[in-house]
Amino acid sequence: MADSPFLSSHHDLWIVAASVVIATLASFVTLDLSMRVRSPSGDVSNTWWMTGSLVMGTGIWAMHFVGMLAYTLPIQIGFTAFITLVSWVAAVAAAAVALRVASSADYSTRSIVVASLAMGVGICGMHYIGMAALSVTPGIVWDYRIVVASAVIAVAASAAALLIFRMLLQVRAERRFPMQLLAAVIMGLAISGMHYTGMAAAQFPVGTVCLSANALNGSGLTAIVVVASCMLLVGALLASLLEARLQIVARQLSQSLTESNARLQSANDELLKRAFSDPLTGLPNRLLFEDRLRHAVQRLEQVNQSGAAEQLAVLFVDLDGFKPVNDSFGHAAGDQILKITAERLIKQSRPGDTVARVGGDEFLLLLEGMKAQEDCVQIIDRILYALSRPFDMMGKHLQIACSIGVVMHPLQGEPDKLIANADVAMYAAKRAGGSSYAFFESQMAVDTADKLQLQSDLRLALESNQFELYYQPKIDGRRNRMSGVEALVRWNHPRLGLVSPDSFIGLAERYGLIVRLGNWVLNEACRQAADWSKEGTHMRVAINLSANQLREPTLVDKVEEALRKHGVLGSQLLCEITESVAMQDMKVTQRTFEGLSRLGVHLSIDDFGTGYSSLSHLRDLPARQLKIDRSFVKDLETKADARAVVEAVVKLAHALNLTVVAEGVETLGQRDIVLKLGCDELQGFFYARPMRACKILPWKLDQAANATRPAELATAFGTRF
Repeated sequence: MADSPFLSSHHDLWIVAASVVIATLASFVTLDLSMRVRSPSGDVSNTWWMTGSLVMGTGIWAMHFVGMLAYTLPIQIGFTAFITLVSWVAAVAAAAVALRVASSADYSTRSIVVASLAMGVGICGMHYIGMAALSVTPGIVWDYRIVVASAVIAVAASAAALLIFRMLLQVRAERRFPMQLLAAVIMGLAISGMHYTGMAAAQFPVGTVCLSANALNGSGLTAIVVVASCMLLVGALLASLLEARLQIVARQLSQSLTESNARLQSANDELLKRAFSDPLTGLPNRLLFEDRLRHAVQRLEQVNQSGAAEQLAVLFVDLDGFKPVNDSFGHAAGDQILKITAERLIKQSRPGDTVARVGGDEFLLLLEGMKAQEDCVQIIDRILYALSRPFDMMGKHLQIACSIGVVMHPLQGEPDKLIANADVAMYAAKRAGGSSYAFFESQMAVDTADKLQLQSDLRLALESNQFELYYQPKIDGRRNRMSGVEALVRWNHPRLGLVSPDSFIGLAERYGLIVRLGNWVLNEACRQAADWSKEGTHMRVAINLSANQLREPTLVDKVEEALRKHGVLGSQLLCEITESVAMQDMKVTQRTFEGLSRLGVHLSIDDFGTGYSSLSHLRDLPARQLKIDRSFVKDLETKADARAVVEAVVKLAHALNLTVVAEGVETLGQRDIVLKLGCDELQGFFYARPMRACKILPWKLDQAANATRPAELATAFGTRF
């Protein structure tokens, strides 16, 4: 074989391997940086673009330069520093083009082709400029076929890199690392392949002298370049990973903050809804209605200043016949009727009108932009018709109407009394027979003032001890002797005299004073029972518990405290609870009854037969007594159905081991009938009217002495007390 005209050359395989590792690491870091370059923040994106260009370009150049250092000839070689620097600049420029395309929103095929050509030119420029740094004479002999092949490889490698960039953007996060690692290996091999293909195109004639032999060269330089480039690449990778982690944390914090704000806003909305809306119907409550009314009055004043003659109307709507339906069919049915009523009122009102629920079966409407009463009457007629339509409940058609009180402003009412005046007008409509409406008139204001004054006096009465208990005897039907008394509250008003409970009990319930009044009755009854015990008479005293008292979780504790304070046995106290109240919330009623029963307190279901009772519930309650409502007793002498009801109640009670009290006994005929039907105790004007505590013991003695003449006693005591 003839001697070759060119110098023999070879590569240090370890250094070649190092260059491939550098190329692969550079590719992996570059792919990671491509994600940062596409950051939505412009400033951060540009920072990572410049950093990525520097790192990627340096990585490609380092691979090239290390590959050059792996190349050995029989002569000593070196590299010109300036030309080597220019080759590094070319590599960075090519990387900048690649990352700019990767960060571009227009990632089309055309842009990839153009960028691939630009990158290929940059990489080829880096390689062949770097080869030019090897200053030799005579010059390098090139195999241009291989040069073209290397250029094709450079362009293809660039296109592959850009396509991999695009592919990784579509890969889910959990699959990105293995895909990125595989892509980095492919890119590293492609870049290395281009370099070593280009090196294969260079041949050095025999007798070649390297003019830059004393410039950049030596194994020490190889180590420095490898270590420095690896440190740069690893540092960039760590920075990228750290930035990615910080972005994840920032997104998590942002998401957490957003979720917290959403929860806070939702909680705030819920609080506002609860504060300003009725929980059953979802309508505005009184608080929100009053706020809207205040703003409506202010708007009306501004509108009328410009010459317009507008009015607003407040409608107070109260359902007629709601309580009997609620008592008969239960509170679930009552709630459903209230919901349907709210829907009908909203349907009959206009957009912009306010419909509110302010009480049990009480609703308020605010109508703005009224020109005259006739405009308001049209809406009222629609409401009356809508609420007169039957309510379908448990397969039955229930008929419930309504009474409406109306006040117009500014013609008929002062701004701060509109609701009160509408309330008064509503009661006027009820007194007229219901199912109608009434406009407020000036003379009605007297009733409003009286109610407000009575409310104020009621608060003062609780503080100044103006109340007094009267006691009505109960008679044992078998022995015709007094078996106990019922305590009935009276109000000794300093100006009005003795005020009937019918005049103030409703006010006390409406304005939240009934619990305080009930507590006073409890303690006063226990005190009086203790006084009678000291005089040698152990009297069982019955008191009435209101619905509000029954709902109090501390009721049993208060009864226990009153018994202990006054030294009264639990058996000396009997608590009467109306049937409808007892059945409102059976869990509360049963818990309270059981607690009172443990104290030895006797329990009675009052007004039995007028409410809606479940026999299973009645059986579960630890009551000892049923009290037949006076409405049945009143009709005993004239109506057979009343007698049948009383007879059935007596048999039911006795079957459940309960005693029966007939209240409202006023005639001899009524007395004889209830005794014949088996009632255990009787109470009513036939025997005695309610009397002061000081009259009870004398009455008891007289009654015992004249037990055979109750009618005469009733007449006598009825006039005396």
